[in-house]
Amino acid sequence: MLERIREGSQGPWAIGILALVILSFIFAGVGSYINSSSSVAAASVNGEEIGSAELERAYENERSRMESQFGDAFATLASDSAYLQNFRQGVLDRLISEKLLDQAAVDLGLRVSDEQIKKAIVGMQEFQVDGKFDNERYLIILRQAGFQPNNFRDYMRVDMIRRQLSSSLMGSEFALQQEASNAYAIQEQTRDIKYITVPAASFDAQVEVTQEQIENYYQDNILQFDTDQKVSLEYVELKLEDLLAGIEVTDQELDDYYQQNINTYRREEQRQVSHILFESAEANDSVAAKADSILEEINNGADFAELAKQNSSDIFSAENGGDLGWFGTGIMDPAFEEAAYALESINDVSAVVKSAFGYHIIKLTGVKPEEVTPFDDVKDDIVAAVKNTKAEDEFYEVQQRLAEVAFEVPDNLDEVAELAGKPIETSELFSRSEAPQFLSNPSILNAAFSAELIEDAVNSEVIEIADNHIMLLRVAEYEPERTQELSEVTDRIQETLFEQAAQEAAKEWATEIKTLLANNEDVESKLSELSLTWEVQQGVTRTDTSLSQTIVQALFAVAESETTVVDLINGDISLVQVTKVNEAPAADDTQLASLKSRLASNRAQLLFGAVVESLKAEADIEIYL
Repeated sequence: MLERIREGSQGPWAIGILALVILSFIFAGVGSYINSSSSVAAASVNGEEIGSAELERAYENERSRMESQFGDAFATLASDSAYLQNFRQGVLDRLISEKLLDQAAVDLGLRVSDEQIKKAIVGMQEFQVDGKFDNERYLIILRQAGFQPNNFRDYMRVDMIRRQLSSSLMGSEFALQQEASNAYAIQEQTRDIKYITVPAASFDAQVEVTQEQIENYYQDNILQFDTDQKVSLEYVELKLEDLLAGIEVTDQELDDYYQQNINTYRREEQRQVSHILFESAEANDSVAAKADSILEEINNGADFAELAKQNSSDIFSAENGGDLGWFGTGIMDPAFEEAAYALESINDVSAVVKSAFGYHIIKLTGVKPEEVTPFDDVKDDIVAAVKNTKAEDEFYEVQQRLAEVAFEVPDNLDEVAELAGKPIETSELFSRSEAPQFLSNPSILNAAFSAELIEDAVNSEVIEIADNHIMLLRVAEYEPERTQELSEVTDRIQETLFEQAAQEAAKEWATEIKTLLANNEDVESKLSELSLTWEVQQGVTRTDTSLSQTIVQALFAVAESETTVVDLINGDISLVQVTKVNEAPAADDTQLASLKSRLASNRAQLLFGAVVESLKAEADIEIYL
């Protein structure tokens, strides 16, 4: 039970709940929460649609995460269309579950106040500098994620309501003190044992394997002797780096590049402004009138920062007197940006400006003029860039010519190698499932094991392994899949049967000893026949690593004075007797409190999963894919 509790605390529902609060997930997939409309629906949940665009975003985000985490292993799986279909279905199932939770939260009337949202955002470490909330960092991160502050608050509201629901469910479970005490007593119990290890090899002389047994095993397990098809490849590999060393650049080329890309080295004018926002998505006369009255106060000498703190709907910038930090063009709402850049002098204040978020009063607080980085400061970067560009052009030309040559002379790679200036490499024979790491790219494997290359013995097309990294290959040697003849595997079968028979003989002997012990008979003479003596170990715990885990699991399944026979992974047999059960030491309050929490958490996860399944069972769900 304790093992299941530990596993449960790391189970899929626990991970799913924790994922709701991971900011990286917010920025990776947030678009699906704030703009999920689509003309084509992937599914409908109680009449609310999940758009195909929303599913596609979630699918691509999850796929990118898996590729980043598991690399080539996931790429190999992803080459199977059936796997990807199941993968996409799993993403859709998650979106359906989230939609059901959102609907349940609405039905229960769950709400999150602006103050709660503010507190949550201020507490996010991603927005902090030296342990304190930094408004400029907050705005920069939001802009990089394609957010306006209001959009982000909307997302946070949805997310926090969903977590409010999960917390209410998870928080309703508990464990009794006695349950924790009982669980602790079981978990911390130890055992004294004595055991012997019976080597299977001790019974080799008693074992005989007949030809009939070998033949029967071969027929009964014929599928074990099917081999995979194998290939050995000849290949020529070319990377952009192979060409860079021979690339030369002139001063004129460097100067031309600098002039053509001058905007890359120009830092546009940036402005720092403060604003007071009167939130209103649509035109609203009363809100506009309020903005006009505040503007009049400012024009009459009132303190802008103080008025921002008292009146701005942008609660985060309001704390800093309305300060929005530094920004360039193309960042803010167009109407807002136009008004901000129209201000001429520091401390100038705009008229009331209407944007998509409401009405603004904008004050210019800083200007960083446009700057251009001198050529000499970026010369090294320009040299690298020009070389890389010229190498890419040459790489493309070589790639096109390689494709032509490989097609024109399909029965060897000699001319391909000469043109690429690279040698022809040859691999060992390998199967698709056991490909060398450098040949395990799905595109390479698909070509290597294609009927065209195997049957027609021709060169492959150019295979793009990565950006500016290609390979051309051909099958040098082919070994088809087949069922091995009995003569080829006789030795292997004989060895297997011999080991099985020796282990069975050892187990029968150990079982006989167990019976004698149960009848209180002396077994020392029989142990001495095999030169075996008891080994003693005291205080064995459930997590003991000094013994085989099969022994540990077995000894905690029997009572005091009982003996059990255990099959060891290496083929030997162990005879284990529990000589004493040691009760757990008294638990302190901290230990019991921790265990109660784990028990409650395990139950809560089961409850949460059951609630989601219940919601699915009662919901009207239609999937259109």
